[in-house]
Amino acid sequence: CYNQQCSAVDSRRFLLEHAAPFSAFLTDSFGRQHNYLRISLTEKCNLRCQYCMPEEGVQLTPKSELLTAQEIISLARLFVKEGVEKIRLTGGEPLIRPDVVDIVGQLYKLEGLKTIAVTTNGINLARLLPRLKEAGLNAINISLDTLVPAKFEFIVRRKGFHKVMEGIHKATELGYRPVKVNCVVMRGFNEDELLGFVDFTKDLPVDVRFIEYMPFDGNRWNFKKMVSYKEMLDTIKQRWPELEKLPCEASSTAKSYKVPHFQGQISFITSMSEHFCGSCNRLRITADGNLKVCLFGNSEVSLRDHLRSGASEEELVQIIGAAVGRKKKQHAGMFNISQMKNRPMILIGCCVFQKDPSSTFDTKCLEASPVGQVSVDCQSKEASPGSEFFTRDSRSSTKVPRASDNLTHTDEEGRATMVDVGGKPDSRRSAVAGAVVRLGEKAFGMVRQNQVKKGDVLAVAQIAGIQGAKLTSQLIPLCHNIPLNHVEVSLSLDEARYAVVIRSSCQTWGRTGVEMEALTAASLAALTVYDMCKAVTHDIVIEEVKLLSKTGGQRGDFSRV
Repeated sequence: CYNQQCSAVDSRRFLLEHAAPFSAFLTDSFGRQHNYLRISLTEKCNLRCQYCMPEEGVQLTPKSELLTAQEIISLARLFVKEGVEKIRLTGGEPLIRPDVVDIVGQLYKLEGLKTIAVTTNGINLARLLPRLKEAGLNAINISLDTLVPAKFEFIVRRKGFHKVMEGIHKATELGYRPVKVNCVVMRGFNEDELLGFVDFTKDLPVDVRFIEYMPFDGNRWNFKKMVSYKEMLDTIKQRWPELEKLPCEASSTAKSYKVPHFQGQISFITSMSEHFCGSCNRLRITADGNLKVCLFGNSEVSLRDHLRSGASEEELVQIIGAAVGRKKKQHAGMFNISQMKNRPMILIGCCVFQKDPSSTFDTKCLEASPVGQVSVDCQSKEASPGSEFFTRDSRSSTKVPRASDNLTHTDEEGRATMVDVGGKPDSRRSAVAGAVVRLGEKAFGMVRQNQVKKGDVLAVAQIAGIQGAKLTSQLIPLCHNIPLNHVEVSLSLDEARYAVVIRSSCQTWGRTGVEMEALTAASLAALTVYDMCKAVTHDIVIEEVKLLSKTGGQRGDFSRV
């Protein structure tokens, strides 16, 4: 076995030293030689990232129309023969494909292929990596946009932060150098974590790659959301002025730096501010077998159809060469790439930040509260007729249950005191609250177009409302610390009033109600909208902060009907 391995290594070395001139078919009209191929193994993913899928979701390709493992290997063999030296496996999430280890093993047998890499969300990495390494995988990129567990789970609508971290550590333990960590930076969302990510490289041999926010179909990209490479670099140099620039290869997409004495390094992918189209050496094959010669373009050629129709290798090479020859000089030949039409990122296999700021999100954000464990299932869908939390227009009449003749939070001498709920039975409690923030025409328009300088107003306010509900007992002195089962915060735009309409709902199984949690969520969300828009105008009015409905408890149900 040892002699066979040595023979294989010797064979590879001979082929690399006596390689033929680079294929004309993979050389475009600008002289760029394409020796790097990205292959998407699947359109599916085990996360539901807000920034990766459009609001309306994606239409998955039927399984019969996706490339089989054998078709993937056949195409890969053809590209390697023509000069491709590096293949990266992407998705969706490539590590959910059952035969991914076998595919890596088959790719490793291709003579002339130097590098087999994978880009993954990291959820399954720790479990599969030992087998992948044995099969021949020798490079790893892991997508991670935040180091805050609660924010991670809000983004991806699933638990899993600790699995990703476990995968990163497993990769370093198995000797991968460096482990690349991809972080898309977006203003108003995670640019405040730049220094934390740099510090992450202190004791780990990782390369944190800060990627400029790029436009793709469904993300309503605008320039103000992009944090440029130079701005990020300036921020980091203020903390680490000794930051050193590292040398890089001509075709590299990254500008790399290192803090002296740190084990790892950082890099910047400057796709927008300083594009690297002139040295681009990449081609992509989608999971359904289409060849994309430019990430930013929507022009595709189906290699699957030609392969299944019996095209010979020579015919396939001609088809590939023609597509490569049509490649534009930069950004698919577009001057205004923010208006481009393209596949959603989940279907291209290059998952980068692309959230629709006007949408509401079905989110998962379980987090430990400062006092105790609070499990919060946060689903920001609008309440609707027939749902548990549906309420009618707040301007209509109100059903009010019987009231107490006494204030419950004062003692016999009139001093403030907490209510003793120890003798109350546990029951299901829910509450819905609302608020309205009138912004005026200018600020409303900027929120609608997602152009407020501080960031995504609706998304940040939504997070603030959820956090506010969980922290109610710390903000309102006489409130009990309640283990919430469910928190829902939604924000919608009312163009007639130039207003943001907020709805919040909370659920628990316990001995006291959650009206204050719902009201706190609505109030904090409203205050966050105000804070993010006050630079545009101070003529902002917060109104209609009120309880819309409640269920459970001795006083009965309440609803504005």
